[in-house]
Amino acid sequence: MSFLLAPFAVHPDTSRGRIHSEPAPEGRTEFQRDRDRIIHCSAFRRLEYKTQVFVNHEGDLFRTRLTHSIEVAQIGRSIARTLKLNEDLVEAIALAHDLGHTPFGHAGQDALNSCMREFGGFEHNLQSLRIVDCLEERYADFNGLNLCFETREGILKHCSASNAEMLGEIGERFLQKKRPSLEAQLTNLADEIAYNNHDIDDGIRSGLITDCQLRTVPLYERHRRIVEQMYPGLYGKRMVSETIRRIIHTLITDLIRTSSEKIQQYNPQHVDEVRDLPTLVGFSEQISSEATELKQFLFKNLYRHYQVNRMMRKARIIIEELFDAFLQDSSLLPADYQLDHLNIDNKNKQARRISDYIAGMTDRYAIREHCRIFSLHEPLI
Repeated sequence: MSFLLAPFAVHPDTSRGRIHSEPAPEGRTEFQRDRDRIIHCSAFRRLEYKTQVFVNHEGDLFRTRLTHSIEVAQIGRSIARTLKLNEDLVEAIALAHDLGHTPFGHAGQDALNSCMREFGGFEHNLQSLRIVDCLEERYADFNGLNLCFETREGILKHCSASNAEMLGEIGERFLQKKRPSLEAQLTNLADEIAYNNHDIDDGIRSGLITDCQLRTVPLYERHRRIVEQMYPGLYGKRMVSETIRRIIHTLITDLIRTSSEKIQQYNPQHVDEVRDLPTLVGFSEQISSEATELKQFLFKNLYRHYQVNRMMRKARIIIEELFDAFLQDSSLLPADYQLDHLNIDNKNKQARRISDYIAGMTDRYAIREHCRIFSLHEPLI
């Protein structure tokens, strides 16, 4: 496979390796092995029942963290192939990037971070890394999935200096102000392309935003007019779908063109050179501005819609009350998450175990667990 890759791509036979040494895989590359381990882990399966925007039980057709991750992987692989980057690495990063997300989307993360403020905080990128490094229990020889450095690097998109100092080699780039691989840079933007456009689809499907409202967004309106001209009389779901797929096409082709120009300008010959250069994967100035306008529209009109806010308020209450109950009485926790002889020295560890437990819950499980502890009646979900 290596001969198909550009010199600045991550080549599987020159990976920085794994935390625990293992024999080379047979019949697949190192990053294909990473992808396969991610797909088969329990945290990946739980993404099926974790909120993207709409809580899972609100409708069967809305995106979840699982379907979102699959869409990111598809977009990422398409772009990687054109840029001659490592598709398997992009796919592995894409499928793993949301493993650490809490139930109830960003509201759940914000609530859990608030609960964990005096215990080191909570951030889903760090939790994703914690899952693949420590929490998954599948192998006899090590905890976690023992993924390659490059996959773990791509999972960790953001990190504070204080956290980076505790992470060793994987955190060094945040301290040294270096960039990750082009594959990691690409996956980050594939994530943005995916969620902006599928949130348009889900938002219209839910009735919380309308096609008419979206026509105030230049990126949407421009492509909407193209569809109208090509298909006079088209309306409803087909009109929206045709518009969205053209937006995605525009974002992808602009990203490829702009990134190719930057790569050609700097002409890196190795992934280590990429790390010392400015960010090379990105949109043109115009498309970046239009994408930002779309994000601002969705934030104001969808993510902060009063109906979403109502559910998210319930979500925060569930997370906060579960955390407080478990911290006050660790006997309420499953045995695997309890620490013996809780004292000042290991209270931080107990809080982290509680956050591991809550972050690993699906939306439905969190609602049920809250009912089990606080309600006299069985949950209906």
